Amino acid sequence: MNKNVLEWLSATVSKYPSKTAFRDTDGSITFYELYDKARRIGSALAKITPPKKPVAVISGRTVNTPVTFLGVVFSGCFYAPLDANQPVYRLRLILETLDPKLIVTDKAHFEFTKSLGFKGEILISEELAESEADEAILSKIADGACEDDPLYVIFTSGSSGKPKGVITSHRSLMCYIDAYRSVMNIDRNEVLGNQSPLDYIAAIRDIYLPVYTGASTYIIPTVYFTSPVKLFEALDREKITCIGWSVSALTLPTSMGAFNHITPRYLKKICFSGSVMPCKYLKIWQEKLPDALFVNQYGPTEATASCTYYIIKEKVKDDDILPIGIPYRNYKVFLLNDDNTATAKGQKGEICVSGPILSLGYYNDPERTAASFIQNPLNGVYRELIYKTGDLGRVREDGCLEFHGRKDRQFKHLGHRVEPEEIETAAGKAEGVSACAALYDGKKELIYLFYAGEASPKDISVYLRKILPGFMVPRKFVKSDRLPSLPNGKTDIESLKKYFE
Repeated sequence: MNKNVLEWLSATVSKYPSKTAFRDTDGSITFYELYDKARRIGSALAKITPPKKPVAVISGRTVNTPVTFLGVVFSGCFYAPLDANQPVYRLRLILETLDPKLIVTDKAHFEFTKSLGFKGEILISEELAESEADEAILSKIADGACEDDPLYVIFTSGSSGKPKGVITSHRSLMCYIDAYRSVMNIDRNEVLGNQSPLDYIAAIRDIYLPVYTGASTYIIPTVYFTSPVKLFEALDREKITCIGWSVSALTLPTSMGAFNHITPRYLKKICFSGSVMPCKYLKIWQEKLPDALFVNQYGPTEATASCTYYIIKEKVKDDDILPIGIPYRNYKVFLLNDDNTATAKGQKGEICVSGPILSLGYYNDPERTAASFIQNPLNGVYRELIYKTGDLGRVREDGCLEFHGRKDRQFKHLGHRVEPEEIETAAGKAEGVSACAALYDGKKELIYLFYAGEASPKDISVYLRKILPGFMVPRKFVKSDRLPSLPNGKTDIESLKKYFE
């Protein structure tokens, strides 16, 4: 077995050196060019930083970004991708937790990166890629590599108000990519259509499937997803054969009638995740692409993107609810009761995951890591860490797992995992807000902010957009003199939920 993703890349380069690995609207890069530039970047970084250190990366939706990621990996370090479109406040919180000595950015984001007030060194990826590869340094780093080395840190929403950095190892990533490839039957002939932001967990498929198989990825411009016809035209023009998108990215073009104008002729494999798929939209996809493979997958970032999958063989009806399926290879998925006992067959329990695909924990946060990654309570004879997802599930008679919502208040919105406490922490800092509670209406896919105080909804919204990513800013605001409370003084969340009825 390969011990890291660089051995995957080396094998692929030897087979398909001149084949396109990634392309965007402005250009493309072959596997050899990817390999050569990444090694140059890695050599330059290795002369500045010791191995196994975090390197923050701020880069755009271009072929240069995966080059930079792999360049960091060649240096023996691990990368932390940051989205320049997020509020500066949030980026500074992430950098505070990460505490990197280096940020690598592209020329287009250099001035923005300088504006963050970062005290370490800021390097430009295009300039690093012009240096010479140092074979001695790269060979020494490769000799010291281990499959359990960190590969990347991806930051997700945190209930404390600070984003959590989930650390994933080479081994975990390779286990997931190999299992996903097998289910989706992906080979060198595929052309993947990337939808996810490159700093988000779902993007790992579009980055590492080409590295592993020799497939190609087209990085679709974000603006296309606001123009469904243009999006479908791009899928057809670029001969996209396989996509792994969020549910919202699939439902929007369908709801706006994109299929009435064009049907992507080459698209044969569609995977979706992030939230519950409304079958009234999936039904349309099935009707327009009757020979395509459709797969529903589920899982948290802490278990390397997704841990279960369901191949949809039946024609769905409008009111159907899809199961989330069975575990991927190398994943163990089971249910526990509140008292950490095994859930009886047919009953609801908390979905738990174990196996080599578990993340290494939360970066620079040992307390939260210890609380979230625990010894399997059903195994008292050897060490077996599990991750309790906080999601509720039930196993059907046929062995398929059903999703039954969140055990706590965390929710998925537009493919992103959101902790309402982070929204509340931010909103509570706004002038004129004395108390607040964030809730999610899953049916309408709307985030609500219930609050007390003199502030106007517009004032709060403007303030939050300076602190939170756009997808976390509430769309509905409900003002009252005071929020309902429980005897213990906590906000009565269940009382507020009646507002959705």
